[in-house]
Amino acid sequence: MKKRITLGLIALLCGLLSSLAWASSEPLTLDWIDLVPEHERAQFDSRGMPEISHDSENPQSLVGSVRPELNNSQVKIPGFVIPLEGDDKVVTEFLLVPFLGACIHVPPPPPNQIVYVKFAGGAPIQQLWDVVYVEGTLKTEHVSHDLAEVGYVLQGTELTDYDDG
Repeated sequence: MKKRITLGLIALLCGLLSSLAWASSEPLTLDWIDLVPEHERAQFDSRGMPEISHDSENPQSLVGSVRPELNNSQVKIPGFVIPLEGDDKVVTEFLLVPFLGACIHVPPPPPNQIVYVKFAGGAPIQQLWDVVYVEGTLKTEHVSHDLAEVGYVLQGTELTDYDDG
């Protein structure tokens, strides 16, 4: 009887541990506002962007501190792709931004609203013009690029179609 109870408890414990391991392997799904520290959120408008002056010498808002607690997190975040490196089949490096045309047609978003994504194996080109989800390891790392100052770097592992449902 004791042996049966012990085996039952061991099986229960193994089940709990495996479910905890599975749960921790699920990426944290982020919205763009989640990349903004609490103390800066009041400076953002109802669309989730800080007010930008198109007449200033530095059109990119410097409001844009990162959230250090997100460093090394496994995340999933939606956005639009601005290709930087790749070929006619795949893109290996790109900026992920919260809205279409960011950094190209309008002043860039603040640094904490731009993610520099690196895909070692490349991501398929055909998915670049729609909203996509990017999964991978997020780093709180500053990158200075010709297009913008960037507050986060993501080592991409998966790029999928966006599903808002």
